[in-house]
Amino acid sequence: MNAGLLGTGHYVPKNVVTNKDMEKIVDTSDEWIRTRTGIEERRIADDDIDTSDMAYYAAKNALEEANMEAQELDMILVATVTPDTPFPSVACMLQDRLGARTVAAMDVSAACSGFMYGLITAKQFIETNAYRNILVVGVEKLSKITDWEDRNTCVLFGDGAGAAIVGPVSEGKGILSFELGADGSGGKELYQDQETDYLFMNGREVFKFAVRQMPESSVNVVEKAGYAKEDVDYLIPHQANIRIMEAARERLGIAEEKMATSVKRYGNTSSASIPIALSEDVKSGKIKDNDLLVLVGFGGGLTWGAIALRWGR
Repeated sequence: MNAGLLGTGHYVPKNVVTNKDMEKIVDTSDEWIRTRTGIEERRIADDDIDTSDMAYYAAKNALEEANMEAQELDMILVATVTPDTPFPSVACMLQDRLGARTVAAMDVSAACSGFMYGLITAKQFIETNAYRNILVVGVEKLSKITDWEDRNTCVLFGDGAGAAIVGPVSEGKGILSFELGADGSGGKELYQDQETDYLFMNGREVFKFAVRQMPESSVNVVEKAGYAKEDVDYLIPHQANIRIMEAARERLGIAEEKMATSVKRYGNTSSASIPIALSEDVKSGKIKDNDLLVLVGFGGGLTWGAIALRWGR
């Protein structure tokens, strides 16, 4: 039994914060942000919208696209580092709000790689016939752990949620190969400070790690799946920085229009960035049946994950 994606969904807050808006908050400029990151604007959730709310909206969208009821779910996995509370988990809150059965529900903490960790975890349960339909959500409210006086980080991040229903698909479709990894020695470069609760990032070191790991993992999963770089139809990288994304695209040798680039509109939404980009490009028709996709991300931990996926049921 092959595990694939039966439906996708996403949600982004209505509140748009442009680079010009950021100029009024910290000493920065629209040109500086755009040329170094590719970001033009980001979405920030209102105070009365928390992580579980965004997860719910994205999940409902994914269930609708999959033509599935919440009662058909066998497991719920939520990738996030910004839960409403340490416990109960966002997954348990989501289970209750969706009206799902009392199935297994847990949060996954792998920062920006979280959605990849979630998808690959779901794959194991499905391909061993333990479960049939699993909801995987990547969601973050990074605005609540962002230091809005730190111009090096506050311009980068945004809020949002993306979701996918993972289930059995026909032979030759679905997740063909994957790679997961972590290097705990790099944790000091990207973490949440215990005293301030704010996110800290050593941008230079994280950049160096990402421009090496993202292209390498992308090529690895294509080769593991038995394909060549030329066979890749579409790349969905973690939407952190356009220069890092371009490094992966160039390593695969695919055209610019074959790479998701939602970073300019949403900034870095951590674990939500890949599923948001995936959902948008499925709905817009950029991703078509039988396309060979590469999904690849990196994040705090330091962690990384990549998937080669044949789209379709």
